[in-house]
Amino acid sequence: MNTGENAEALRKIIDFIRKVSLLVLGLHYYVYCYGAFEQWGLTHRIGVQLLSSIGRMGLFNHFYVSKTGALLLLLVSLIGAKGKKDEKLKLSAALRHFMAGLIIYGLSYLLFKLDASVQDLAGLYMAVTSIGYLLILYGGNLLSRIISKRLDTDIFNKLQETFPQEERLLQNEYSINLPARYNFKGKVRKSFINIINPFRALLVAGTPGAGKSYFVVRHVITQHIEKGFSMFLYDFKFPDLSIIAYNAFLKYKQKYQVEPKFYVIDFDHIYHRCNPLYPESMTDITDATESSRTIMLGLNREWIKKSGDFFVESPINFLTGIIWYLRKYQEGKYCTLPHCIELMQMPYDSLFPVLRTEPEIEVLINPFVTAYVNGAMEQLEGQIASAKITMARLSSPMLYYVLTGNDFTLDINNPEEPKLVCVGNNPQKTQVYGAVLSLYVSRMLKLVNQKGKLPSSLIFDEFPTIYIGGVSGIEGTIATARGNRASTTLAVQDISQLRKDYGKESADVIFNIVGNIISGQVLGDTAKSLSERFGKIMQDRESLSINASDVSVSKSTQLETAIPASTISNLSSGEFVGAVADNPDMKIPQKIFHCEIINDHAAIATEEKAFVPIPKPGTVTAKDIEDNYLRIKDEVAAIIDEEMERIYNTPELAHLLVARNE
Repeated sequence: MNTGENAEALRKIIDFIRKVSLLVLGLHYYVYCYGAFEQWGLTHRIGVQLLSSIGRMGLFNHFYVSKTGALLLLLVSLIGAKGKKDEKLKLSAALRHFMAGLIIYGLSYLLFKLDASVQDLAGLYMAVTSIGYLLILYGGNLLSRIISKRLDTDIFNKLQETFPQEERLLQNEYSINLPARYNFKGKVRKSFINIINPFRALLVAGTPGAGKSYFVVRHVITQHIEKGFSMFLYDFKFPDLSIIAYNAFLKYKQKYQVEPKFYVIDFDHIYHRCNPLYPESMTDITDATESSRTIMLGLNREWIKKSGDFFVESPINFLTGIIWYLRKYQEGKYCTLPHCIELMQMPYDSLFPVLRTEPEIEVLINPFVTAYVNGAMEQLEGQIASAKITMARLSSPMLYYVLTGNDFTLDINNPEEPKLVCVGNNPQKTQVYGAVLSLYVSRMLKLVNQKGKLPSSLIFDEFPTIYIGGVSGIEGTIATARGNRASTTLAVQDISQLRKDYGKESADVIFNIVGNIISGQVLGDTAKSLSERFGKIMQDRESLSINASDVSVSKSTQLETAIPASTISNLSSGEFVGAVADNPDMKIPQKIFHCEIINDHAAIATEEKAFVPIPKPGTVTAKDIEDNYLRIKDEVAAIIDEEMERIYNTPELAHLLVARNE
């Protein structure tokens, strides 16, 4: 035990050994510089007899025996020395003095080769050797004062925050597998991110440049196409991801039992046409309600936070009535979004009677008719004008042309007609295009989420730029489509962005129900939420206590955050954290990860150079687009004229006519 008595006894032993060392060094000087001592008159008969007795022991048989003996005794005394600890003292300083002393002490014998008197040589030799001796003593004492245990070698606690990760490659017929490497206690090890159940949804988060598309989304696209998935891809920066999907389709299309068709919806460069409101897909008025809500909230994002408000629900109901009327009129021959836009621009005195001919929408139209009849035009305009003005922003010949075609339907996972559908947005026209694309997505989700269909992969890049609400929206799809083999991948920059566009409640639900999450660098609340989600691990803790002569180290283990928010906020591009979900038949003990995804950059660059551009199915001229635009207007005018004539000529329908009270 380190008691005061033991420390005092050790100090006495060290002092004694050091005195013996000095005595041996002094006798060394006396023997080998005897001639000088004799001239100085410092010799005595008793000393000569004493040295003769000691000499029989062999201590002075050779010049270096006694000198080395003195050095060894000094070193032994230094081993037990304990100086006052100094945390600022560096090892280099102590070694510099110690090594200099050893060199001077060892090479001082060369001084005897100088041409000088015996007295001068002896004095010089003893002085230089003593200096070397003192430097060794000083350096050794400095070494005893150095704190050997350093706690500042891992100032960011990187090593303690490492943990074992999944190193096995776990594959099945639906999995997404990303090779990676991670650091465990200072050693780099290979690992895999195994998303073995993509039907529990995948959320990919990361600030711009974090590598979401390059390191994650592109592999989701290629691996799912390779495994025979049908696909719906929302490409925010078209054609960045679409061209990857198309070339993967060319490479793996032979693996499908029924070869799929590849379709592209892009409003700037027309490829294919599709009517999201095609009548066969709208079996109930609730379909019209969901479509109306999607398009109106997509165009007016601030309305999302005002759900239930009178002046929000009124235009939605009005558009619902328009959609369902066209669905029922001549079995949906004119049921398209452009026809809806043009029809709602018609004068009230002819529009309302025509809409009232359809009994199912009477309850939706009646409040507007009552306001018109009673002359409450300010109220009426407040209810309808917002819908008319909002929808008028979609009055574009290009949009009309794409939205009125029938090149394909949105049942992408139909086993008889599988499809790969890419819809492209334009970052400069996000607000308008995003609302229309939201309608495509909303209609597609309802058709995909059905039993007995092919596995489908629904990938949304920059997901907050579109709005998907309603019962069959993205929340419902994630929650219920797992049994129908629909895999959902959402790429977002930050959860706060999702909260801004979807509202806090919906954003939190989406964030909390996804089973798999991969995140690059994110900041603020998102980083904190992820850190809490990843949980805690046991980490070693050490504390250092310094006193006058010793250093004590205390070690303990403590439950700490596995991946702190600060770590997530400082991830490099290509570095990701996250957690995966497993299956009952394929357990993953290490679900969380903090690793760097490995991409073969050279292979990817070579592959991209060989990419084939997406071909257009045909040439569309400006005249075709303009003729289609004018045709729609003429068809809507014809509907009004024909229906009004029928009402006037049918006495039983006369009650449908409306007249405003002045």
